[in-house]
Amino acid sequence: MLYRTAGQFKTSYRTDQALFPIRQDAFLLGVILICAWVVFPLTASEFTFQTLLTPILIYSLAALGLNILTGFAGQLSLGTGAFMGVGAYACYKMVTLMPWLNPVVAILLSGVFSAGVGVMFGIPSLRIKGFYLAIATLAAQFFLVWLFEKWAWLYNYNASGAIQVPNLDIFGLYVAGPQASSMTQYYVVLTIVSLLTYLAINLTRGNLGRTWKATRDMDIAAELIGINLMRSKLTAFAVSSYIVGVAGALFVFMWRGAAEPNLFDIPLSFRVLFIAIIGGLGSILGNYLGAILIVGLPVVLNTVPRALGIEVESALLEHLNIMIVGSLIIFFLIIEPHGLNALWRLIREKLIIWPFPH
Repeated sequence: MLYRTAGQFKTSYRTDQALFPIRQDAFLLGVILICAWVVFPLTASEFTFQTLLTPILIYSLAALGLNILTGFAGQLSLGTGAFMGVGAYACYKMVTLMPWLNPVVAILLSGVFSAGVGVMFGIPSLRIKGFYLAIATLAAQFFLVWLFEKWAWLYNYNASGAIQVPNLDIFGLYVAGPQASSMTQYYVVLTIVSLLTYLAINLTRGNLGRTWKATRDMDIAAELIGINLMRSKLTAFAVSSYIVGVAGALFVFMWRGAAEPNLFDIPLSFRVLFIAIIGGLGSILGNYLGAILIVGLPVVLNTVPRALGIEVESALLEHLNIMIVGSLIIFFLIIEPHGLNALWRLIREKLIIWPFPH
């Protein structure tokens, strides 16, 4: 049995509440980390870095930020794309105004500006919730994209209205810009994503995470037992917007290389929301599973027909991608609301008790 638990005893509260109560889970994570840090960089091509590895990590981080707000704290948001834009523009201004600033530090600091904007637009959550809060965040989405277009100072009065990532280096090694290699950018993204994922796991498993879950399940009852709803909701907006802002900075500086305001429009917000829904709201692993599916699906639809010698028009492939993603969302909302994460948990439980049927 792959998940044999015989002999794995829990003799203290600490072992009972461990992140990996079963040794096989820790082993599996170790294999994944070895693949991410060693195997993939040594074997992946430029195409794989640009179309799969780097975007999967960035979209996973953005979905993680949204999941903290919606999945753990129960606050609906449709403004993820705009908050990613805040992080991207903040990082751009920092590296242009302070060229001596370490690019990684600039990326991490960009989330602070996004967190401030997120808290400002999260204040209505103290009075409204549900569908009305979603509309309020949608208004933030439209307002911020409009601001990116009209405030010329944000893009240094560029005639095109776009931001172009300059060459940025750390001790002589270019990590962003035209001269940066895809492998270097991948390692920067992987480091930041790993750090913020570790932070999110600890936050959601601690007192703050339990406060968010209580607010999500029944905010009135949570307030009756002494939970400060204002602090709970605003910290959820702050942490979520910080992670989303860092994801936005990585999105432009480590992958796209340039950005216009419409890049952060409502389709990006829905794309991140679809990743969170398909992966599973209220989970950490689901963000990565959803990103792998959403980012990898177009690549599979493009490469498989060509490998089989079948000529398919690009417009048809795009329509197929939209149809499949829409069908998956409907399927998971009806059949398995907790997404791919719940399917993995079911498979894991079956492996633990295999070969017994119950």
